[in-house]
Amino acid sequence: MASSAQPTTVTPEKQSPQREPREGILARFAVLKGAMPELWVVFLVKFLAVAAYAIMNSTLVLWLSADLGYSDEYASYLVAGWSISMTVFTVLVGSLTDAIGLRKTFLLGVWICVAARLVMMITQNKLLAVAGGLVPLAMGEALGTPVLVAAIRRYSTTSQRSISFSIFYIMMNVGFLASGFIFDFMREHLGEHARHTLPLVGVQISTYQALFFASLIIEIALIPILYFGIRPGAEATDEGVVIAPEQTRDSQEGFFAAITRTVRDTVKDTGRNFAALGRQPGFYRLLGFLMLIAFVKLIYMQMYYAYPKFGIRELGEGAPIGRLWTVTNAALIIILVPIVGVLTQHISAYRVVTFGTAISALAVFILALPPTWFQGLADGWFGHWLGHGYLGLKGAVNPWYISIFFFAVLLSVGEAFYSPRVYEYAASIAPKGQEASYGALSYVPMFLAKLIVGGVSGTLLARYCPETGPRDSTTMWLIIALIASVAPVGLVAFRRWVRVREAGRDD
Repeated sequence: MASSAQPTTVTPEKQSPQREPREGILARFAVLKGAMPELWVVFLVKFLAVAAYAIMNSTLVLWLSADLGYSDEYASYLVAGWSISMTVFTVLVGSLTDAIGLRKTFLLGVWICVAARLVMMITQNKLLAVAGGLVPLAMGEALGTPVLVAAIRRYSTTSQRSISFSIFYIMMNVGFLASGFIFDFMREHLGEHARHTLPLVGVQISTYQALFFASLIIEIALIPILYFGIRPGAEATDEGVVIAPEQTRDSQEGFFAAITRTVRDTVKDTGRNFAALGRQPGFYRLLGFLMLIAFVKLIYMQMYYAYPKFGIRELGEGAPIGRLWTVTNAALIIILVPIVGVLTQHISAYRVVTFGTAISALAVFILALPPTWFQGLADGWFGHWLGHGYLGLKGAVNPWYISIFFFAVLLSVGEAFYSPRVYEYAASIAPKGQEASYGALSYVPMFLAKLIVGGVSGTLLARYCPETGPRDSTTMWLIIALIASVAPVGLVAFRRWVRVREAGRDD
């Protein structure tokens, strides 16, 4: 709550204005020297939050089918609905943060995630698992992501902001990388479908629930870090660190009353903003652009909804599918994004996005090729390096490992080109003063991808990659590749109607 009794304090000795260095990449990190502690806390929190989320997200469809007995189709619908509701909740977070403050918002989200994961870890009841686990989990996860983005802005100076967001992106991928190792390690050592007794409490849980337990432990670790690591009202300015009472809106209002008013005001504000945006011709072009991007974004949704079951069914229980995809993708993104950013900085975002989506769609066609085509590589030195060296396999290397690895590499290259530039494109074509509204629309592709995948992935798995019976996984991936190809083909074919001239670009 705001209080006028506490004075604002400025401590310039801990934070001073810094000039943008020009000596090279390493020198750019020097601007973080003397950064306020909260900035480093946010980096750590991002890593842990992403690791906890990614472990849980990779396990959801497996848990829903193996532990709760849902079919491929129903499990896919449930996860899609969960993911869509998380996107909807995210829209409301900005106003909620205004109502109760940044620090309280994130702590609230963590506590909700802890409670939801605990329910999912111990229950076998379908209704309780969904109502007491998935639904509140969507709300809890939604409370964290945009708050961390706002925290980076609050805890960094103008000169630190660019490199801070770069490190923020890197920590996200480090979190995904760590989750891939944990996901594989626990499945390999505990058994894919084994049951285990939790020490002290004596509760029986499955391997997938044990993965939720690992995610829960990481989530719990966030509580003391956030509580003790972030000072209420702390903010970085170019003149120094400011410690002031958090100015929350309607601080005397009850919590649930604040939530109700927040939802009401957000719906009104969103409707008003969209009505204003709808009067601008560039808005509809941007929507067309983003709708096309959704078709390539669905690849990443399939990697959560279809890939885990596909990988286990084709490669066997305990297969290192996390290292094969998640670790490979995260490691390459960490390396490639800054390189690609430097090499393409003078090329328009639209051209780079078109090129990147073409590479990404092409990558999926690799999985549509017969795995026998990769048998020679699997039996040779490359298969030995990938299978026995990188993945730690024993015995012969299944050719699917080769095709999945090539797919992961090429998809990561495409992502490094197009993904960061989608947000830049939205910002660069926005009218002055409406950058935030246009930037928020950059999340539309993932939302639309969730809608598409929700009705596709489970059906494709059941028909082409069932748990028992003959499988035709190449056809499943061919269909996914053709759907993804709508993005680059549409960006080229409808370029005249969907492209808007970018500020500062001539091409």
